[in-house]
Amino acid sequence: MTTQPVMETDFPGLKLLSRGKVRDIYDLGGSLLIVATDRISAFDVIMPDPIPDKGRILTQLSEFWLEYLKDIIENHMLGTDPGKFPEACRPYAAQLAGRAMWVKKARVLPVECIVRGYLAGSGWEDYTKTGKLCGIALPPGLIEAQKLPGPVFTPSTKAEQGQHDENISFEKMEQIVGGDLAAKVREVAVALYSKASEYAAARGIILADTKFEFGTADGRLLLVDEVLTPDSSRFWPADLYKPGRSPESFDKQFLRDYLKSSGWKKDDPAPRLPHEVVVNTRARYLEALKRLSGREL
Repeated sequence: MTTQPVMETDFPGLKLLSRGKVRDIYDLGGSLLIVATDRISAFDVIMPDPIPDKGRILTQLSEFWLEYLKDIIENHMLGTDPGKFPEACRPYAAQLAGRAMWVKKARVLPVECIVRGYLAGSGWEDYTKTGKLCGIALPPGLIEAQKLPGPVFTPSTKAEQGQHDENISFEKMEQIVGGDLAAKVREVAVALYSKASEYAAARGIILADTKFEFGTADGRLLLVDEVLTPDSSRFWPADLYKPGRSPESFDKQFLRDYLKSSGWKKDDPAPRLPHEVVVNTRARYLEALKRLSGREL
């Protein structure tokens, strides 16, 4: 059953720390409350129309993956049950149910940590122009959506809202966060991708690429923010996969393709979304949730 879409949250008595493209973050003192709304962005632009239940889907999937991957790295999750959140959150338990995560505070690294197993999206565009993937040499003659020889770590900047993330070299990442930390993050990110892609493959889904975020707390590296959701990953149904074209997907590629075909330019105001795009995007997110976690809303 579809719930009333949540475009923005407002909880009097809770301190709003920031509003991201999708998440509203509240400062609870020694911890944070991350609330996933139903906002959707594409090409770093927030669309004016929400995708019903999207925030609940993202939260359920992130919770699943954080639990599944915790043997590789510690994460920031304290819980998702509003009944166990700090007292100040209790009056809003009904609104928070299913779409909020109570987490440890961490100093978030100022880079996006992307791992690619297939040549798609901006990586494919880069390869067609330069023969490289974010500065990393690849064999000649690869085609769109082709599987790479192995997972490739390609960090990017973390742009301010309204700006666009930009791919950077690993050497640039070392300059930003330090060589030892950069090496550790790369090692962990590739291990996370490898375990998750093997799991997804057993369920008929190709994990083409994904974006992780990391932070530090008390000198420890933590996995933070959303993890392996349709917002941060490309999920392709294995039975429909065919190299040489942009595959069918269980993520927001459907929205990206619509925007490209509509003639919309990234610097234009965000357009209203047709009902068909909203419905089909929601259906893809739900399919990803069901296939990967076995959960349903």
